[in-house]
Amino acid sequence: MERFGEKLHALRERHQLTVRQLAEALEIKSSGYITGLEKGEKMPSISLLLKISQFFNISTDKLLKDDLELDS
Repeated sequence: MERFGEKLHALRERHQLTVRQLAEALEIKSSGYITGLEKGEKMPSISLLLKISQFFNISTDKLLKDDLELDS
């Protein structure tokens, strides 16, 4: 799960979203929390992980497992 933040950052950029836009879409009050997730300083709760997965239409396995790459 070391690459979660890297994957979240890549997904956000791929969808051309700012940190603030993603925070609003996920109903997170602080955009700094998204930054913390992307930098690996914070870990998402299970409910947030599911929201992220649904928002980007990607499996939780691809988000969490370091050996699984995001589709191009």
